Amino acid sequence: MFDRRFYLHLDWPLVAAMYALCVVGVLMIYSTTGDAASAAKARLFLVQIYAILIGTAAFVICLSVDYRSLADRAHVLYAILIGILVYVLVFGVVRGGGRRWIPLPLFNLQLQPSEFVKLALAILLARLFAANQTRLLSTGNLLAGGLLTGVPLLLIMAQPDLGTALTLVPVLLGIAYLAGMRLRVAGVLLALAIVTAPIVWNYGLKDYQKARVVTFLDPWRDPRGKGYQQIQAQITVGAGGLWGQGFRKGTQGQLSFLPVSHNDFIFSVLAEEHGFVGVLGVLGLYLFIVARSLDTARRARDRLGTYLVVGVLSSFTFQVLYNISMSAGLAPVKGLPLPLMSYGGSSLIATLAGFGLILNVRMRRFTN
Repeated sequence: MFDRRFYLHLDWPLVAAMYALCVVGVLMIYSTTGDAASAAKARLFLVQIYAILIGTAAFVICLSVDYRSLADRAHVLYAILIGILVYVLVFGVVRGGGRRWIPLPLFNLQLQPSEFVKLALAILLARLFAANQTRLLSTGNLLAGGLLTGVPLLLIMAQPDLGTALTLVPVLLGIAYLAGMRLRVAGVLLALAIVTAPIVWNYGLKDYQKARVVTFLDPWRDPRGKGYQQIQAQITVGAGGLWGQGFRKGTQGQLSFLPVSHNDFIFSVLAEEHGFVGVLGVLGLYLFIVARSLDTARRARDRLGTYLVVGVLSSFTFQVLYNISMSAGLAPVKGLPLPLMSYGGSSLIATLAGFGLILNVRMRRFTN
């Protein structure tokens, strides 16, 4: 499964950047929850450390198995995860109004299967589009890719979890664009999205989802209700200034003015405690990870590897950009964690496993 010579081609700087963000995330989680009155909340940073250890095991597994072997079994992985998503809709744990989790006895964790669908979909679409022998992506392949993406997307939306469902779309678009999707097709899809937007708004979105969009446009219309999170996030980011207020010395995060600061708004807490300098450091790490991953896609030995890297990276980049934009008040509030930093075991494990696939492609670029 794993040749020790591959270590020579492992991208250690990328690994270091990934785990540096994990460490920053643990510190920020500890900063906001370490003194919580609830013992369970005060131990969240320990749960995050457990998730890093489990994620490292998933990272090593995805690193060790040849990505071409995984691609040969992509349909099996996809089918299993679709079955699990159906199981979640019937027997999953309900929390915060959504049925999204499966309880695990290990460390009292709850697994969110939708986080792992992105990886299975990236492998399957990479295999599908890599089999195309022409320079331009055929309409049939694009429709097939859309169908394969649409099935889990609808199942995840039914949980309901619109945020995670939307992270599947960049996987399809990123791989399809690289595989030769015609620009006119992209134009047709854009026009279709614009035309169907009113229908989706009236019949596809729930009232609370509509409220988030309206609140994003004018959070001060309900500053103590629906606009509270967005306003507090902006205040938290602005309170940091250039150098920040110091580790565990912020007011918004420490005094719980900002809800779920250890999860959705972990970036806001970072900005408050470490200021513009700390934000630049973290953004630099994310930019470095994206750049190294794109270099891996460029160096891949085959189209399958290139498409796989782009698929995993597209979802990761979308999630990073959206979470940071949301923290700055530039996007509607949505339950999308910041990859590698936010509290959440399933997200962290799936992200580390995804980078295991990316490094898998890089290590094997010289193999036959």
